[in-house]
Amino acid sequence: MGSVPQVTRDDALRAVRSPLALIAERWTPSPRTVQRAALAALVMTVVIVCTGGAVRLTGSGLGCPTWPECTDGSLTTTRAMGFHGAVEFGNRMLTYVLCAAVGWAIIAARSHKPWRRSLTRLGWAQFWLVMGNAVLGGIVVLVGLNPYTVACHFLLTSALLAVATVMWQRTREGDGAPRPLVGGSVVQLVWVLVAAAVLLIAVGTVVTGAGPHAGDSSDVARMPVSWESVSKLHAVLAWIVVTLTFALWFVLKAVDAPAGPLHRTRDLFVVLLAQGVIGYTQYFLDLPEALVGLHMLGSALVWIAVLRVLLSMRERPATVPGVPAQADARLSTV
Repeated sequence: MGSVPQVTRDDALRAVRSPLALIAERWTPSPRTVQRAALAALVMTVVIVCTGGAVRLTGSGLGCPTWPECTDGSLTTTRAMGFHGAVEFGNRMLTYVLCAAVGWAIIAARSHKPWRRSLTRLGWAQFWLVMGNAVLGGIVVLVGLNPYTVACHFLLTSALLAVATVMWQRTREGDGAPRPLVGGSVVQLVWVLVAAAVLLIAVGTVVTGAGPHAGDSSDVARMPVSWESVSKLHAVLAWIVVTLTFALWFVLKAVDAPAGPLHRTRDLFVVLLAQGVIGYTQYFLDLPEALVGLHMLGSALVWIAVLRVLLSMRERPATVPGVPAQADARLSTV
């Protein structure tokens, strides 16, 4: 009778190894590839913001009147659904493109050598946010575009933008402990700026929920607040964010801060000015759809720029032996 082969712990682990681990064994992406994968996920998130806005602005929010099917008995749009069905179904299909981009970012992060667990976790966080928002988007349809669910849908997308931005930045840094580039009081000012930006985005969803672009030609309920009043509050918050940004730039110049924080603050100021011009123009022209769409794009870009300012206030050098910390620190301010 032959002897029974001994199964070691390593053999057992290989037997249950995930597909990601198997890919990582056979592929080592370059650092630039990992950066591009993270950037692709971020760009696709911005695209989803824009196409979601297009669905609402063309009145196609109920172009597919049910979920997860597009219409009763059909997963896809039909000829009878017309233009609105095509727009809504097209936006749903772009979710799969976003999933593919996030999946690529996860695979690239998992295959990076040495493996950086923090990057992989950020990738998976994006995946679950996408899944959660897809379900929430279905609920939005099922409840007839209730403005509160629409607002939550956008806020969850903003959270996805935040995680994607952090991952993109982290692909260009090391895994060392963060080292501040500015003093604690400056960092506190930046956090106040971030809090003001969060309030600006949140009030922006109320402006949308109370405004005329309900997302469908049917009688969709709106938030029971004065659109004029909440729009003025939104404008005041925008000016607060602009003022805080200018104050931050002045303080950074006064303390002779490194180029990274200064450049990111300058970028934010430029994006805010462009967004302000679009915002006031759409207000005085009675909210033309094209300008509202540009304003939604600007909202995403403002949020990304605010987060980049926050992330630029520290550097994370590499911890891998042989990689100069100074070179990696320069990457963290790009």
